[in-house]
Amino acid sequence: MPPRTSNTADPARTPAEPRPALRVAVLADSDTRWKWGALTARRLTAGADERDVRPVEVSGLLLRGRATPTPRQLAEVGEVGIEAEKVREVTAAEFLHTVRDEGYDVVVLALVGGGVQAMLHGLAALDLTRRPVIVTGYVGVVYEKLADGLLLRHGADVVLANSAHDAERFRAVYEGVGADASAVTEAALPFLGGAPYRAEEGRDTVVFAAQPSVPASRADRTYLLRRLVEHARLHPRREVLLKLRSKPGEHTTHIEELPYQKLAQKVPGGLPPNFRLVYGHMGEVLDRTDLLVTVSSTAALESLHRRIPTAVLTDLGVREPLGNHHFVGSGLLTSWDRLDGGHRPRPDGRWLSGQGVAADGSYSAAYDTARAKVAELLADGQLPPLAPYYTPATAPGYLPGILARHHLAPDGTPLPGAAAPQETGRVRGAVRETVRNAARGAYRHGVQRVAPVIRRMGEL
Repeated sequence: MPPRTSNTADPARTPAEPRPALRVAVLADSDTRWKWGALTARRLTAGADERDVRPVEVSGLLLRGRATPTPRQLAEVGEVGIEAEKVREVTAAEFLHTVRDEGYDVVVLALVGGGVQAMLHGLAALDLTRRPVIVTGYVGVVYEKLADGLLLRHGADVVLANSAHDAERFRAVYEGVGADASAVTEAALPFLGGAPYRAEEGRDTVVFAAQPSVPASRADRTYLLRRLVEHARLHPRREVLLKLRSKPGEHTTHIEELPYQKLAQKVPGGLPPNFRLVYGHMGEVLDRTDLLVTVSSTAALESLHRRIPTAVLTDLGVREPLGNHHFVGSGLLTSWDRLDGGHRPRPDGRWLSGQGVAADGSYSAAYDTARAKVAELLADGQLPPLAPYYTPATAPGYLPGILARHHLAPDGTPLPGAAAPQETGRVRGAVRETVRNAARGAYRHGVQRVAPVIRRMGEL
């Protein structure tokens, strides 16, 4: 692996002399994590001084699994600085071989906690002379499995927190188990942006940001859809949009067993003319939104960042499984009854300041600390070995199962047969890709169609 170059200015280098590119890899396992990872990579490597900006080359890698995004989902993520056709799908073993062979400077692990832990052990097992800086974090609001998710991410050089509130909680967890908390670094959600909200004469648009797994039951999802449709009927001159994350058969970060698209087909009397189902980039939808309604979607933070009126529903209760307990103290909690009557919640300023929303204009500096930390680690050249909290000694009944799901042995090395053979020609590659796509389609069908039926039968 070629030696790493410092990311700080070299006094001996003339301004006109080209600097070697900073090589970054982003490994993601879903559409939203791809968006988070790619934008995080861009924010972390943006030059603080425009006169001394180091070229950056970002490689996009998708970890093969149930939620691997389709080309349509990648396109709908929006502009992330990496062309969708240049993003390739890999297994865990292929990813590790790529890191070993390509000599990346930075690796962003935009994965679920178990995936991060597996890759950390796999990277440690490579025993590289000069390893890349490893960055990870969360794609949105952290409202469940805080300790589990954090400890699975422990061992990365940088664990990004999306707010001061999260940074405090993250450090408390690590310190509470005797783990090093120095990797926790306050930043913000990387996809906040867009023009501040301005009401337009003649425009009145309400958007409900749907979530794949919140709420989970058919009764609750049918209730929310019914209230949204009734809101449209109560206000026939108002445009009411149901913003969907994926089309039936596609997966996102969470499994969606009961797509709203199918529930909408059974609405009594049909859908009113001012009600529509929409897809696309959330930022583009927010451009025309006058009220954002959700149960607990991260879209609420995007909306608040732009000062768009935002409501978090209490209709199904304020409960941890729904995630809306995160918004206690925000001033945003309300119900459809109140929204039908014209109520518009007003956010609490103190709550906003602790959530990384940065509606006050400070967002441009949100990544300064994280950027400086990565630059410092790059300048060190020789990084210490990766040391996750979980090891075969500390978690012998937990860690091996996590690694096995990614076809890694307890020591982090690929299991026999996990490494894909080299392609010997276009025909073999095409056949392999066809079989792979068919297998993925069968798996997704099982997860989304067969498994829910079996679960319901078990409840009888």
